[in-house]
Amino acid sequence: MKFFIDTANLAQIREANELGILDGVTTNPSLMAKEGITGEKATLDHYKAICEIVDGDISAEVLSTDFKGMVEEGQKLAAIHPNIVVKVPMIKDGVKAIKWFTDNGIRTNCTLVFSAGQAILAAKAGATYVSPFIGRVDDISWDGLQLIEQLVHIYDVQNYQTQILAASIRNPMHIIKCAEIGADVCTCPLEPIVALLNHPLTDSGLKKFLQDAEKMKTAVAGQ
Repeated sequence: MKFFIDTANLAQIREANELGILDGVTTNPSLMAKEGITGEKATLDHYKAICEIVDGDISAEVLSTDFKGMVEEGQKLAAIHPNIVVKVPMIKDGVKAIKWFTDNGIRTNCTLVFSAGQAILAAKAGATYVSPFIGRVDDISWDGLQLIEQLVHIYDVQNYQTQILAASIRNPMHIIKCAEIGADVCTCPLEPIVALLNHPLTDSGLKKFLQDAEKMKTAVAGQ
């Protein structure tokens, strides 16, 4: 399973990349706005900066909701760097745009997916990635992980090549479960990724090792 970081914060992207486990980045208009990125030029420049940090797929989202607008925006985004993947919403014109992008050699990430039916349409249109939102599904008292499991099964049965990119990850257990179920990618903020490092037995074990190492140094010095 590939690890993407879901942020537009360059410092966090660098930190995740320095871990050596980062495979890509996902962004959205809300994350860009959080970093104070406004205007077309600033947005395109910011995507360029991300591409200079990470050697992996970078999802850049269109803002238009009509077919023509999405195609025009997507072409500009795809021209930034070969690693750019155009992120398109799961709406009627979005599916049409994904098919157009597919036919014209532009990779896509179909976002705001909340059902198996939507994911089937995205795969049929040729999306490179489909992004089901686990956390938001959980928020309405459905089971986001069950949706991932369902999509893994359907895509396997139908031999769809679209990769399942689990999004709206809220905690480390979401990441672990996605890996267990068979998601191709998970994308999340830096915190859940770093939290995978943590375990109390690791902390206590390291503390004991360091204490014993200090005792050895003291014993050697006293000889």
